[in-house]
Amino acid sequence: MHALLALAASLVVLAQEPKAEPFAKEIEAFEAKDKASPPPQNEIVFVGSSSIRLWKSTEAFPDLKVINRGFGGSQMADSVRYAERIILPCKPRIVVVFAGGNDIAAKKTPEKVFEDFKALVGKIHGALPKTQVYFISLFPNVARRTQDAQCQMVNELIEAYTKSDERLGYIDTASKMRAADGGPRPELLRADGLHMNDDGYKIWNEIVGAVLRKTK
Repeated sequence: MHALLALAASLVVLAQEPKAEPFAKEIEAFEAKDKASPPPQNEIVFVGSSSIRLWKSTEAFPDLKVINRGFGGSQMADSVRYAERIILPCKPRIVVVFAGGNDIAAKKTPEKVFEDFKALVGKIHGALPKTQVYFISLFPNVARRTQDAQCQMVNELIEAYTKSDERLGYIDTASKMRAADGGPRPELLRADGLHMNDDGYKIWNEIVGAVLRKTK
C-alpha cells in the first residue's frame, strides 16, 4: 500500500514538473552571447532552421553587419516563440527568415506554416513597424523529395502574401536550385541530401546578397 502511495505521489510530482522549452540551450546561448557582447542595433538578423545556422553569413557578407540566429531543427513556430528573446532585442532593420521544411517533415500543412509566418511578421512589426521581413524560399532536396510539392505550396502562399505589404519580401533561391526536370540538384547538397554544401550557399550568397545590398 505504501509503495502504491509513493508511486502515485511520484507520478503527481512528475506531472507537475514543467516541460523544458524546446531549444532552450540554443536560445540561452544566444542570450549569453548578447549579454557578453551586445549585438549591433538596426542591422540584419537571419533567423530560422539549420540552413541559417550552418550559413557562414558573416563571411558571406563582410560589407554588412549580420546577426545569425539560426537553430537547427527548428520550425517556423519556434522563431515566433523566441522572437522577443533573439530577434527583437537587436532592433533589426531587416529580418531574413528561412524555416518551414522541418514543419512539413513534422506533418504540418503548408497553411499552418503560412499562418506561423504571418504570426512572426505580426510579432516583428508589432514592436518594429519599419523593419523589412524577407522569406527565403524553401528549396528542393533529395532527402525529402516527396515533400517538395508541399514546400512549394508554402513558397507560393508566402510569396503572394509578401506582395500585400511593401515591408515584406520573397527571395526566390529555389528556382536556381532545381534541375531541368524540376527536381533537386544533388551537387548543391551535402552527403545527407538535405542541407546545402558550399555550392548551394554560393547561390544564397549571390541572390540574398543582392537583395540586402539594395536596402543599405
